[in-house]
Amino acid sequence: HVTLIEQFVEPQPDGSLWARFRFVAPELSPSLGFDRVEQDFPYLCSAFALPRLAASGNTVQQVVISISQAALDFGATDPDVTQYFEAFRVENDLCIWEGF
Repeated sequence: HVTLIEQFVEPQPDGSLWARFRFVAPELSPSLGFDRVEQDFPYLCSAFALPRLAASGNTVQQVVISISQAALDFGATDPDVTQYFEAFRVENDLCIWEGF
């Protein structure tokens, strides 16, 4: 189970726009490997992020989805908090995995 904690559009130095969707999943832990949540990222991008971006009228080139064990400030790290990130290029209303 994931809970959205923040979403925003972030201008990049090259002029492109990235949408960031940050989620918390308290059940994440180092023992719950990335392979257990990997399939959640494309779903969150296509079924959650893209409809919200369309509804807001925002056109972005990239969607970054993050899932964290606990809410942290944007950009913060904590060695005791598991975090996973994935990036998707938005093309023809589809999320195309970019792979960090």
